[in-house]
Amino acid sequence: MWLRPEQSGVGRPARRSRAELTRAAVHVADREGLDAVTMRRVAAELDTGAGSLYRYVENREELLDLMADHVAGEYRFAEPTGDWLADLVDVGLQARDIHRRHPWLPDRTMTAPGVGPNAVDLLEHYLTVLDGHPADDATKLVAIGAVNALVAAIARSEQSTVRLERNAEYLAHVAASGTHPHISALSAPPSGGTDPLPAILRGVLVGLLPA
Repeated sequence: MWLRPEQSGVGRPARRSRAELTRAAVHVADREGLDAVTMRRVAAELDTGAGSLYRYVENREELLDLMADHVAGEYRFAEPTGDWLADLVDVGLQARDIHRRHPWLPDRTMTAPGVGPNAVDLLEHYLTVLDGHPADDATKLVAIGAVNALVAAIARSEQSTVRLERNAEYLAHVAASGTHPHISALSAPPSGGTDPLPAILRGVLVGLLPA
């Protein structure tokens, strides 16, 4: 899709742009979920016919790829500080914010990751930050993929707050019962609103990219 002209040359000249189509689809998904993103629904959002959308994409799957790459444009890339770990943790935190703003994105990231222009910019930033790190290219790419998958999974789990609360309640019961001594011996979870994600990201990155 990224290598062909934006608009089909067949039929009457297109009145919309691929960017307009993508923004409309993102708005629908943000409000109603990814299942609501159909060609008919997005066309209604644009006040046009569903058939006209095929001037820009061949099918719904391409539209979903456009949406995921569009929101990847929300990253803000600062100049590398020289502290590769801090810089990559910052990108990971930005990723979580983006996934939170677009609740449909975690499932898409975990099941059908794509590569478009904004995703390429993100990858280039990752590699720029890691320039000079002794790890080989394959290891760097594995680490980048692990961070992306981890953040998407955490963002997805945050959407199931009721389930998380039930799990925590049951584990507290098990710990109090004393039937599982190692669980009972666990320290209490951090309090005071401490965000665990930076420490998680640092642990994963240091483990995968030892200096």
